[in-house]
Amino acid sequence: MTTRGWTRPARPADTVVQVTAPLLTRRLRPAELYIVDAALAVAVGGLLGPYAALESPLHGGVREPLWVSVLVGFALGLPLAVRRRWPITVAAVISSVATVALITGVIPNYAAAAPGLAVGLSFYTVAVSTTTRRSLPSAAGCLALVSVALALTGGDLWSRTGAVVYGAVMIAPAWAIGWLVRERRALATRQGEHLVRQAAAEERLRVTRELHDVVAHTLSLIVVKAAVANHVAETDPREAGAALRVIEETGRNALTDVRRVLGALREDAPYAPAPGLDELPALARQAAIGGVDVRLDVRREEPSGAVPESVGLTAYRIVQEAVTNVVKHAGPAACRATVTVTPCEVRVEVTDDGRRPVLNNGKGHGLIGMRERVTLHGGEFHAGPRSGGGYTVTATLPYRGAA
Repeated sequence: MTTRGWTRPARPADTVVQVTAPLLTRRLRPAELYIVDAALAVAVGGLLGPYAALESPLHGGVREPLWVSVLVGFALGLPLAVRRRWPITVAAVISSVATVALITGVIPNYAAAAPGLAVGLSFYTVAVSTTTRRSLPSAAGCLALVSVALALTGGDLWSRTGAVVYGAVMIAPAWAIGWLVRERRALATRQGEHLVRQAAAEERLRVTRELHDVVAHTLSLIVVKAAVANHVAETDPREAGAALRVIEETGRNALTDVRRVLGALREDAPYAPAPGLDELPALARQAAIGGVDVRLDVRREEPSGAVPESVGLTAYRIVQEAVTNVVKHAGPAACRATVTVTPCEVRVEVTDDGRRPVLNNGKGHGLIGMRERVTLHGGEFHAGPRSGGGYTVTATLPYRGAA
């Protein structure tokens, strides 16, 4: 008896590229780096050991036993396994072994370039992982050590000056490359930290502007209504109650706006749409509560959906801040807010016929915040008293490049 059942489809075999690609595109962990260094140390020791054993000396040079050659080769290569942990110590050990090997003839003078691989790797690590103040003297001391060995064994191959040049060729390029890599990494780190600080400062500034606009507007209305309630509390309790209800509603709205602003800082917070051009009529009704008659005129030459959300929010905040200033400094007064939406920009103009004191030469936090918002969009902003009395705030917010 046989049954038919669902068979799991065979998973295609991973290719070498699929397996190795993640390893080559991410930063290796410390344990993986030590494994790589250990493999490199064995490889270098395995190359130098047979090389020293097979290289024949000239003119009656030293013929050492095979085990000595292998031991010298691995003594040059194996310290590389811990080059990241003790870079200067490893460089000094490798340079000392190379010096002894050259002086004793285990490595013939004409094969002096053979230890150069291990010496170069060690001094690259020294320059990358230590400061210049420490790595440069270490490199100079080991260069002197290797140069002495080369000078003593040079014979007819090179002079004393040539020995120093030969040693410098073994050490200096590797150290210079390591130093350049260290400087590039330090520069990248500084640039990354600068970008993080800049992003944090911009976010703080954005939150500050939002909180200022929300709190200043609602508190101005609350203060006005609280003053009304206090004034008529005994003579007209009904009007005082109405003022308190307005205070309650305004406070609830402010609390919602503050929660929305602060909630945007959390990654898991649900998205809440920011106020825009469609919320301007509600803003005008709130201003009327504070004793300011706002005549709102929104002229649309372009559908509201075509205006970016950030531009709509900026236009809303400019009208809100301008109306709040009227409530605080010029109320009761008549105020006219005109918002014109064109295919390329949004123009905002808020005027009032009240009288207000000009404080700080137009450098209040509200005016600064409005100017910063407009500047972020590459627009123009102007605020100042009118010749016939009152105040005018104008802003132009481009949002689409010219075709």
